[in-house]
Amino acid sequence: MKINKNLPMNKYVLSIAVFICGAVTMIMEIVGSRVLAPFLGTSIVVWTALIGVIMGSLSLGYFLGGRVADRKPSAHIFSAIIFTGGIFVVLLVFLKTPILTLVQYRIDNVYAGALTAILSLFAAPSILLGMVAPYAIRLKIESVESSGATAGNIYALSTLGSIAGTFTAGFFLIPLLGSTNIFFLLAALLFVTSVMVSAKRLFKTKISLLIFALAVFFALAAKPELLWPKGTVDIDTLYNRLLIVTNMNSAHPARSLIMDPYGIQSAMYLDSDELVFDYTKFFRLAGYFRPDIKKALLFGGAAYTYPRDFLYRSPEATMDVVEIDPGMTAMARKYFRLTDDPRLNIFHQDARVFLNKTASRYDVVFGDAFNSRLSIPYQLTTREAVEKLYDCLNDGGVAMINLISAIDGDKGKFLRAELATYRAVFPQVYIFPIVSANNAYDPQNIMLVALKSDKVPDFASEDPSYESDLQHLWTGKVATDMPALTDDYAPVDYYNMNLF
Repeated sequence: MKINKNLPMNKYVLSIAVFICGAVTMIMEIVGSRVLAPFLGTSIVVWTALIGVIMGSLSLGYFLGGRVADRKPSAHIFSAIIFTGGIFVVLLVFLKTPILTLVQYRIDNVYAGALTAILSLFAAPSILLGMVAPYAIRLKIESVESSGATAGNIYALSTLGSIAGTFTAGFFLIPLLGSTNIFFLLAALLFVTSVMVSAKRLFKTKISLLIFALAVFFALAAKPELLWPKGTVDIDTLYNRLLIVTNMNSAHPARSLIMDPYGIQSAMYLDSDELVFDYTKFFRLAGYFRPDIKKALLFGGAAYTYPRDFLYRSPEATMDVVEIDPGMTAMARKYFRLTDDPRLNIFHQDARVFLNKTASRYDVVFGDAFNSRLSIPYQLTTREAVEKLYDCLNDGGVAMINLISAIDGDKGKFLRAELATYRAVFPQVYIFPIVSANNAYDPQNIMLVALKSDKVPDFASEDPSYESDLQHLWTGKVATDMPALTDDYAPVDYYNMNLF
């Protein structure tokens, strides 16, 4: 039985349209994580909400696309669906900052905030893109006998497009263009596709919006600073979205690195080499526990402010820095005075992979690796990782790990779990609350110090700087109610959800 349809569209054009829309869907999802990061962070909750909302929207789109196609299969309507999807992608660009700012300040619960923001921004374009495949199936079916093969071919093309979009976004577009530029490029691609499918309806409107999207794309590609106020630089790397903010209005002009809405990841003074943050100054306490440091290791380079301080204060020592993101290192060279130094060795590698493979031995290991304040690389927190860390320390070596947590209550679950993990491996483990030495319930930077030695320190020093830091030693009780973290069970993000 033949299905009668006189559609002014080549079958290859339809296949190309399906492929493109599949690619756009996945690019939008991956780039969406970068849009959300400065306002909601990059925790597993945010990723779960993003994937769930987009998949739910696509499912609704499949349902609606099939219904609409059965009622009126038309190349013009098919083109209109794609065209409208492009309009919503453009709207996403203009609405993302006000919506995310509103959510950030009005919705304290990260679950509700993530769902609200993602539904507001990504549901509509995802529904429209979801309508494409079932509508295309209806347009392409020539007989009932071949309907199964036709449906299979269309969904295969859509999936291949999604695969191509995934690799294109992750490997090329994000570090090359930045999120806003990519959205305008996606909108332009959808407008071109809609014209390709059907040029007769709304031709002038489609071309006008295409020109607008391309004009904004090229303008932002030439001058990305147009998106942000003076003194702010927006950088997308393979692993992170970075905001570099320069403040010249304070007593000490400073430059900051921001990766999420919950704090500043790194900073430096523009008129001084002094460290900005107290927790990085606390790393200097390693010299009390191990006075003769010759070789150190740091996980998490970020702006490389502490490596510069360490090498300056330890002229006989060397430091290896493991920073997963080459773009982060390039940023530090450009904006944070990082220069080549024969005593500084940089490894662009996942810190856990480095631990698994390294044959080097160190006197001290510093840990300061965060994806965002709420998202810690869980693979570095587990007993298996701590055992590797223990093995790479020389006898008498020290591990100093920066954590953000409370000590007691729900907000202290991560600290207590990590403390249990280190105590299962190291003979001595201590904690030093950085901001308030007597506050167990408020989140703050806490330095976990693990010693590969049975000799108990006396926690007193004639050096005033050491003595001041040693006074932060936590001497109160810490509940032993949390299990040690393992590679099999490490719900770190969920523990940290309680922090805010």
